[in-house]
Amino acid sequence: MARPTSKAELLMAAATQFDQLKKWIAQLPATAQTADFTFPLTAKDQAAHWQRDRNLRDVLAHLLEWHQLLLNWVAANRGGVQVTPFLPAPYTWRNYGGLNTEFWRQHQATSLLAVQTALRQSHQEVLALINTFSNEALFTKAYFNWTGSTSLGSYCISATSSHYAWAAQKIKRQLRALKST
Repeated sequence: MARPTSKAELLMAAATQFDQLKKWIAQLPATAQTADFTFPLTAKDQAAHWQRDRNLRDVLAHLLEWHQLLLNWVAANRGGVQVTPFLPAPYTWRNYGGLNTEFWRQHQATSLLAVQTALRQSHQEVLALINTFSNEALFTKAYFNWTGSTSLGSYCISATSSHYAWAAQKIKRQLRALKST
């Protein structure tokens, strides 16, 4: 799917990728939904998430927390006089892996059902948020001083369709592992 360049494309991509994610999840047997992933890691799996997010709850909690980052960031900047950064202190784009690890830690005692319920809700909240902005506000770089040199739409894509595709990749890999056993 091409990267969205309009509000309509962004909303469509987010909805489509979320629906695809739900379809992949539905293909996992119930026992596999609550178990750790069994697919082997390869030399190409160097990104931290391959080690960190080792079950469906971990992956969905990650998506949930990135929704919350987006929602809270926009709310703070819409209502504030001072620019609030996307990542909470002490995190930056250079060390945000630590934030992802913190999200992982926070959800180790959270049930899969609770994460799934919260994720469905936050997905709807993000879509509603996107709907409040014009095409221009979403896709003009630096339209808002708080988005820096990029566009708000870019952040929205990252928190929705791009992240959903990432999650689907992990689930598809688990489905392949289950079929091969």
